[in-house]
Amino acid sequence: MKTVRILMRAVLLGMVSLLSFANAEYAKYKDPKQPVAVRVKDLLGRMSLEEKIGQMVQIDRTIATVQFMKDYSIGSVLSGGGSTPLPQASAADWVNMINDFQRGSLASRLGIPMIYGIDAVHGHNNVYNATIFPHNVGLGATRDPELVKRIGAATALEVRATGIPYVFAPCIAVCRDPRWGRCYESYSEDHKIVQEMTDVILGLQGDPPSNLRKGVPYIGGKDKVAACAKHFVGDGGTTNGINENNTVIDMHGLLSIHMPAYSDSIIKGVSTIMVSYSSWNGEKMHANRELVTGFLKGTLKFKGFVISDWQGIDRITSPPHSNYTYSVQAGIQAGIDMVMIPFNLTEFIDDLTDLIKNNVITMDRIDDAVGRILLVKFSMGLFENPLADLSLVNELGSQAHRDLAREAVRKSLVLLKNGKNESHPLIPLPKKAPKILVAGSHADNLGYQCGGWTINWQGFSGNKYTRGTTILGAIRSAVDSSTEVVYRDNLDSDFVKSNNFDYAIVAVGEAPYAETAGDSMTLTMLDPDPSVITDVCEAVKCVVIIISGRPIVIEPYISSVDALVAAWLPGTEGQGVTDVLFGDYGFSGKLPRSWFKTVDQLPMNVGDPHYDPLFPFDFGLKTESVPSIVARSTSAGVDGKPFVFLVMISLIFALYFTG
Repeated sequence: MKTVRILMRAVLLGMVSLLSFANAEYAKYKDPKQPVAVRVKDLLGRMSLEEKIGQMVQIDRTIATVQFMKDYSIGSVLSGGGSTPLPQASAADWVNMINDFQRGSLASRLGIPMIYGIDAVHGHNNVYNATIFPHNVGLGATRDPELVKRIGAATALEVRATGIPYVFAPCIAVCRDPRWGRCYESYSEDHKIVQEMTDVILGLQGDPPSNLRKGVPYIGGKDKVAACAKHFVGDGGTTNGINENNTVIDMHGLLSIHMPAYSDSIIKGVSTIMVSYSSWNGEKMHANRELVTGFLKGTLKFKGFVISDWQGIDRITSPPHSNYTYSVQAGIQAGIDMVMIPFNLTEFIDDLTDLIKNNVITMDRIDDAVGRILLVKFSMGLFENPLADLSLVNELGSQAHRDLAREAVRKSLVLLKNGKNESHPLIPLPKKAPKILVAGSHADNLGYQCGGWTINWQGFSGNKYTRGTTILGAIRSAVDSSTEVVYRDNLDSDFVKSNNFDYAIVAVGEAPYAETAGDSMTLTMLDPDPSVITDVCEAVKCVVIIISGRPIVIEPYISSVDALVAAWLPGTEGQGVTDVLFGDYGFSGKLPRSWFKTVDQLPMNVGDPHYDPLFPFDFGLKTESVPSIVARSTSAGVDGKPFVFLVMISLIFALYFTG
């Protein structure tokens, strides 16, 4: 009997121990059945000051280690432009690197997962073999929000294929001066077009439910990513288009031109917003509490987190980093929640810790920042699915996404001129011709075709750094097998005159650039492109294709060209260009920006009193596709109009079998 009592007591003690262990292990923040707000509150209450500050930190992958992630409870890691695990890294390489960092985070005391971010501004542009879509200026020319939403969804899949759940996109700047080096990142000079294009957020994050409270972030599953609307606010309105400079405008102008797209983005559930390097009427946006906390978080009711730009708080002072303690204070008090440090990790942590302990920054401000970061992490299911797998690797650069990019290219092209007079259009070009010339610096250069923010921060030159189809490659694929295609990037008039070319396609424009490196007071094309245009177009019928991130100087050459196309920065799918050149599809794009005559006119936007452009905002000639012309002509013949039918068929044959 005594033995039985001893056994029963042992069993009871074991059960009590198990219950105690279970209760100790249960935490509301780990329970996905709990409401997000409850989970945030529970976790926030368990965190030390050091862990809270760690969550506010974003560091570059080049300084991140598994031990750093664990010891400092780091909130986020990013890849800066061109920062990759290794050259031509595969999707699996990316997944493995990110999972290693994540395991460090999960091994920390509370196991809070980090969120990895990357610039995916026209597709997953840092990654080898990814689909590179047209830059935003080209998408603005499509006037097609539904297309942009599909591009957002495709980009999300390719980003998730590499294990990344967060993108620093879209840029919703309203570029008011093409001299700005980031103008190609802006959809348009017209805020209404920019507002429409915020539908890309719905593609990236998913469609939020109708009952979602305004301002609350929404990410709809493992094939979606957290988006980031940027750069708050007025980045596209700086004086003379100088990057990171001062936007001089009154509150009414700021609210009517630069702010509307942020309101739309918040309604669509955007998760994060990045602050601009620029100033508003002399006050740095990274230190502007009135706009970041007062207007963005207060008036617009944004509930996601606000992130700084790369070393953004450093640049509050001039010169940058000259008083870092003040920069930390000003940035955090302004309402920045996560700081893209990205290197001086311990300096930031030490300065912020001292500011809190000395009661300069309140714990309420820290709890607000960390609570917002945790809200996004819980909302996207990061606690339930912190580690990536290889299930989506085949989405990277998939044919379906390349087809979508090709569609975007053909819809983005704007036909500015078609023939020396209206009665003799040059486009559509005949696919069958004895001999044609392809010329210019941009005809066979994938890097030039893609522009900045491609593989590297400043882009690249040549064809070996990622996969895609150049304009020359697309032309060779499109023309009849009997057509001889002669290519020269540079040539002289004697060469052109000595060959009996039926017509020429000349691709010219800007070299790649990003941010301040792209600021330009002259807006000229590369040398020797102007002489190539002159030498070719004065000797043979020619189409000139402008590859640029903005309007550039073309008035001096326009009288010599037969047809002129603004192709913007089309990306990897050059066949979208030939789709419309040869008439498989018609031209439909419209200028998202006014095209100036001379740079002396700038800034000049539609509605300005001195408005006198070479080509006005919204301009774009239309063409019909050859199949639709044939179909319409056939229909006319069936309806008892054989004469019209015969005339149209004659025209089609003339297009295809003569130069």
